[in-house]
Amino acid sequence: MHKQKPLVIGHRGAAGEAPENTLASFALALEQGADGIELDVHLTKDNEIVVCHDATLDRTTNGAGWIVEKNWEELRSLDAGMWYSEAYIGERVPLLREVFDLVPRGHLINVEVKHAYEGRMEKALLAFLQASGRMEDVVISSFDHKVIRRLKVAEPEVKVGLLYTANLIDHAGYAEQIGVDVYSLHPYHHLIGDEDVKAASAANVKTYPYTVNELRDYKQLISFGVSGIITDYPGRLRKLLD
Repeated sequence: MHKQKPLVIGHRGAAGEAPENTLASFALALEQGADGIELDVHLTKDNEIVVCHDATLDRTTNGAGWIVEKNWEELRSLDAGMWYSEAYIGERVPLLREVFDLVPRGHLINVEVKHAYEGRMEKALLAFLQASGRMEDVVISSFDHKVIRRLKVAEPEVKVGLLYTANLIDHAGYAEQIGVDVYSLHPYHHLIGDEDVKAASAANVKTYPYTVNELRDYKQLISFGVSGIITDYPGRLRKLLD
């Protein structure tokens, strides 16, 4: 049976070749032929949704402290590129809406929720998506499966995905236990096999393993028939698929 090519999903953009979760990284992923991007979100003190992996600013910016304790005005001038290389000095921490402005319609945007912030993130994110008119492009994923369930209950139109590192007995069966319609599974790529992918596909659930960067792993997952591959090197995967 002919297997459809998996989507190329740039992890934090093209994080292997540009500073993660910046507009430059997302632009590079798109330039390299990514079908979609994955990104992480946190909430500021004044309820702006910012794109950053860590809850703090210390690792990826020249700032410090917890994002949730800062107003957007305090973050907008920080440098989020100089830690990576001099070529990216001046890159900023983007707002989620700026990434949506950059990514063309029809491309997948996988938004990973890192923290619920007592439900504030869910409300802000759903309000943003409902106003964006791009619900069909978005999959919201999280390691916090209670957040995923609450999001789906609050807005049935939103597509949700389960992030996990467990070597589950029944991946598709676990998705059914959540009690809502799960669009996709986002397992650590070494912890899902051929039969797991087939069972998910039979249950009409997509599979988007993360974070896959080696040629042998690309080839194995392609042979399994996964729906998409989340990678730091979208150009590398695109070259293989083409």
